[in-house]
Amino acid sequence: MRWRRILLAVVLLLVAVVTGGLLYARPLLLTGTGYAAHNACAVRFVAERGPDAPDADLPPNPLVPYLRTSVATDEQSATTSVLGLLFRQTAYYTAGSGCTLADERPAAGSATATTAPAATSLPIEAAAPSADVQRALDDAFGVGLPTDQVTRLGTRAMVVVQHGRIVAERYAPGFTPQTRQLGWSMGKSVTALMAGRLAQQGKLALTDDHLRPEWTDGRAQITVEQLLRMTSGVQWDETYDLGTPITRMLYLEPDMARYAASLPSAHAPGSYQQYSSGTTNVLCSVLHQRTGLGAELGERLLFDDLGIGSALWEPDAAGHLVCSSYLWATPRDWATIGQFALQKGQWKGEQLLPADWMARTTTAVPVTGEEDGYAAHWWVNARADGSLLVPGLPRDAYWASGHDGQRVIVIPSADLVIVRMGFSPAADDLGVERWGPALTAALSAR
Repeated sequence: MRWRRILLAVVLLLVAVVTGGLLYARPLLLTGTGYAAHNACAVRFVAERGPDAPDADLPPNPLVPYLRTSVATDEQSATTSVLGLLFRQTAYYTAGSGCTLADERPAAGSATATTAPAATSLPIEAAAPSADVQRALDDAFGVGLPTDQVTRLGTRAMVVVQHGRIVAERYAPGFTPQTRQLGWSMGKSVTALMAGRLAQQGKLALTDDHLRPEWTDGRAQITVEQLLRMTSGVQWDETYDLGTPITRMLYLEPDMARYAASLPSAHAPGSYQQYSSGTTNVLCSVLHQRTGLGAELGERLLFDDLGIGSALWEPDAAGHLVCSSYLWATPRDWATIGQFALQKGQWKGEQLLPADWMARTTTAVPVTGEEDGYAAHWWVNARADGSLLVPGLPRDAYWASGHDGQRVIVIPSADLVIVRMGFSPAADDLGVERWGPALTAALSAR
């Protein structure tokens, strides 16, 4: 009958519309399930924050209420899907390597970091912080603000180091000096330190080019320094949105560096600066290739020498470190990384970086582009034109910066390192322009 044919046509049309919509939205939905699965796995098994924490670090998003996550304690994995049915993704935990999104459990790597030790390589000052320092920490944690604003600010840890000693630290409820926290893009700055380590060993030079075998066109001229300065010119979009390179790389690609390197050039090498997590992973692939090391790359090049026991750098499904995004460490060990940078690569009497490495990588150069105050995998207070990015901070300040409000701020003129960790996707202002100068002023006379 005619009405049945009409009904069938309507049903088929609805099926086609729903199917087409799901296919169109597939990259975004897989981004959501991939993010949630990796987050749940890492919070549970890397940060060891307990069974009630896995959903705590999901940023506000309309998709979140439709996500269903299950954590398999025995198998040490986490799986997320949409409504328990669609776009399922699983992250697997491997001791010493952390969590990796993959179709099946990755082979165990050779990294050895397994627990976050109570010890720190930095001595801790016994004297109580001054009242001025305490007030600056109060500001950083939002003391005195309404509860909802404190939650929005989301500060979880502050560690202050001066003259190589921890002079003040504070932690939010549920977090301790032994809790690993994710640095997100602060890993980029640590990648620059690893590159410097190889430069000191004579295995890498800033002028090296022909860095990837598939770069047989103009990309072959891209140098290590251009990768560090984000001026490779390779096409990229760091926007976390539907089908962008950054979301595809992190949540759909098993070999992240290979994917980033496969993209064409949008600008001539060295002519345009554009922030790119893909660029960092390409640089990291060069470090893997020059050393022959796998997931133990960070330990062998840096962490073992610095006495950092908590650092855990997660790999992709190809076994290469996600240098752009996935380095976990305790706030104290993040402070150790800052102190190493402050000491220009000298540690326990040994020069581990070229003597001019930190000066070069923390100096902005004139270049057309999109970034304000970016040098070579470090953000710097002194722009190339001499103006200051944060007027209240000393001119020589520079910092590692990560998603959701992670900071390691280095101020050589005050012999000072400040670490701020948190979960702040909704925060309008972390207060760095207030408590950064306040801590500097309070400690400058020491």
